[in-house]
Amino acid sequence: MPRPIRILLADDHALVRRGVRLILDSEPDLTVVAEAADGAEAIERARAEQPDLAILDIAMPRLTGLQAARELSRALPDVRILILTMYDNEQYFFAALRAGASGYVLKSVADRDLVEACRAAVRGEAFLYPGAVNALIRDHLERAAAGDPGTGRVITDREEEVLKLVAEGHSSRQIADILFISVKTVERHRSNLLQKLGLRDRLELTRYAIRAGLIEP
Repeated sequence: MPRPIRILLADDHALVRRGVRLILDSEPDLTVVAEAADGAEAIERARAEQPDLAILDIAMPRLTGLQAARELSRALPDVRILILTMYDNEQYFFAALRAGASGYVLKSVADRDLVEACRAAVRGEAFLYPGAVNALIRDHLERAAAGDPGTGRVITDREEEVLKLVAEGHSSRQIADILFISVKTVERHRSNLLQKLGLRDRLELTRYAIRAGLIEP
């Protein structure tokens, strides 16, 4: 028998993790080797456990699932990534693909789709729910018709990570520790954010983060 697929499961709700773990551990070729309650912890556990697959919720404290996915794609490129979410949302779906995810699974049908999504991801195949496939086709056609003008995004991925942590009330030292960067680099990102977004202080950064959906009000 080949060894089971080793899985890291990250979700900030313990009950959700327990339910998902029951689904996965009931399969002989899947095993959950680590759990995390937020995106930053997911990165730490992934570095320690070196799983084959990381299953990440989108809305988590410290780092979102999308931010964690981007970090894992850079730091541990051999780890496959699945997004498991309650959001049937095209914006999140495309962001997940850009972040390096191999699949996007809705929690509402996790009992039906998640096991096959795990197997597909480890085989190097994409797994998309039907609505996501339709969105992907529609986006391709729209981009082709418009000459693919690009996204026009204002801030970088790293600046978004810093923005979320600032809005959650973390100090520069705490942010540096979470993102494995220096305090000086954190301060530079914070300054760039204020300048790019035309904001004055932490309060305005927090309001912006709420509007952008990075944190809950």
